[in-house]
Amino acid sequence: MLVHERMTHHPVTVYPDMPIAEALNLMREQNVRRFPVLDRSTKKLIGIVTEKELLYASPSPATSLSIHEINYLLSKLTVAKVMTVDLVTVQEDTPIEEAARLMVDNNISALPVLRGRTLVGIITETDLFKTFIELFAAREEGVRLTLLVPEKPGELLAIAQAIVEVSGNIISLGTFQGEDMSNRLLMIKVDGVPEQELVAKMQEIGAEIMDSRLCPQYDRC
Repeated sequence: MLVHERMTHHPVTVYPDMPIAEALNLMREQNVRRFPVLDRSTKKLIGIVTEKELLYASPSPATSLSIHEINYLLSKLTVAKVMTVDLVTVQEDTPIEEAARLMVDNNISALPVLRGRTLVGIITETDLFKTFIELFAAREEGVRLTLLVPEKPGELLAIAQAIVEVSGNIISLGTFQGEDMSNRLLMIKVDGVPEQELVAKMQEIGAEIMDSRLCPQYDRC
């Protein structure tokens, strides 16, 4: 899966000379928490501004300034004064796991997405959470097994063949770091077979079961 398949296309953008009060109002209207900032003449990406940056730049409710003084100050304070210009971006054909790694490594919650040097989208932590839900079939009913499997060829094939033998259908699968370098945790979600029957089959082939549970189906929001 690539970034362009899960990003928000044509995100709402602002210019650096927009007053922060206007940017905050627009952010609330659009129900977003960040805006890419474009150069007004070239339309190229030059920064990103978040709701937190805008709020921190606004006067505190406890200020002793008059409303006229506040309005004057806010009219002079623009997006350019608070936006982040040291950007981390991705191209639209970047694998989605690479986008997730960049967010974690740089402690950021969103990445502007480029086609060449042109902004074409934005991908956020919310987009990644939704992808995570889809990846692990979190809304679908099935038996969710966590197995500790040796790190050697043929283990996954043996487990898949055993599931086929009890007429199970694998709807999700993922691997995680195990207890050490010699093994891995395998999370697998299966439908079409009762939990007890599936567990018995895994025990029959000698699989080490760490967790087993029947997950219900959830409606989409």
